[in-house]
Amino acid sequence: MRTSAFVYPWDVVGDPGAAGRLAALGIEQVTLASAYHSTRALTPRHPGRRIVTAGHAAVLYPPDAARWAGRALRPYPQTWVPGEDPYAEAAEALADAGLRVHSWVVLAHNSRLGAEHPGTSVVNAYGDRYPWAPCIARPAVRDYLVELAAEAAVRPGTSGTELESCGWYGFAHLHAHDKTAGVGLGDAAQYLMSLCFCDDCRTGYGSAGADADELRAAVRRAMEPVWAGAGSGGSGWAAVGELLGPALADATLRWRGQVARSLQETAVRAVRSAAAGPGFQVLLHADPAPHRTGANVGVEPSHLLSTADGVVLPCTGADVVREAGLGPFKGLSGVLAANFNVVTGMGGSPGTLAADAAHAASLGATELRLYHAGLASGPDLAAVTGALSVIRGS
Repeated sequence: MRTSAFVYPWDVVGDPGAAGRLAALGIEQVTLASAYHSTRALTPRHPGRRIVTAGHAAVLYPPDAARWAGRALRPYPQTWVPGEDPYAEAAEALADAGLRVHSWVVLAHNSRLGAEHPGTSVVNAYGDRYPWAPCIARPAVRDYLVELAAEAAVRPGTSGTELESCGWYGFAHLHAHDKTAGVGLGDAAQYLMSLCFCDDCRTGYGSAGADADELRAAVRRAMEPVWAGAGSGGSGWAAVGELLGPALADATLRWRGQVARSLQETAVRAVRSAAAGPGFQVLLHADPAPHRTGANVGVEPSHLLSTADGVVLPCTGADVVREAGLGPFKGLSGVLAANFNVVTGMGGSPGTLAADAAHAASLGATELRLYHAGLASGPDLAAVTGALSVIRGS
């Protein structure tokens, strides 16, 4: 099973030993961020720094001025990693250490875009905007995301890409000083709070057979008992139907599914066109439940694997989590990469990686992804090295 570890360019740039340490883990590939959202990240082994603060979503390479000329929506360049092109510098060092490189491209997750262009954001049933979540139904947003995918994915020294957030983002969001946990929202309530009511989505719901005003009122009615009580732990599509009513729920999914599938098809075509040659692999971070939102976007498994070369699926957690994620893709043709968190401090379990990988393989996984080699502690990486040695010998 080919194994790739997620890494930021700042984990490598300025650290002459970084690429060699990564190769020594026993991985064959690195998934290197080329377009990423805002974050604050540790660099526990870097010789010159310990904290990187990426203040806004940005590209980690110099964007092509000609490509973006005249466009209101365009990528923001980064300022927190030294050098003109930190992605290229890191990719070259990784290649010199014998590692393949995939680009890691975050698309529909950009708080600065929403702050500077409020009309691009998802608008919930109460009229609140989610600046971190661009509405992918809006033509200008869609055009921007497709162009970004094509540019950020196909960087020099890169043999493939992994597109994150290539679909709907919604209510759930890791946010500084977050204060949203007072009322617990399960999967179904979060879906209702993720429905967008911008002008394009209102028109779209009508095309799917639902009056937008009726839908908005239904969302608010359904959520009133949730706000008045202790929240709602309902999960799964059946729970969405119970909250909203099956007819309205199905209409929302028809519209949103159509928009997401179209974006994914168009973005993958754009990346392949930019690659201008065979062999460039295009994977999407995904969840097999079509109504899910976020970094791992909800997809229809057969459709996605007829569009992209494969998927990256979150697999950290109990066996039932892996089975729910990997199971719907089993038997379909394409790369099935099981993504394991190996950072103990972030809920990962590097000590069980060998057993977890074997279980994932039994469910059809063909590759492994490890999140995240730059953030992990020394003991975590030692555990990864041991596990990969066991996997290679089995």
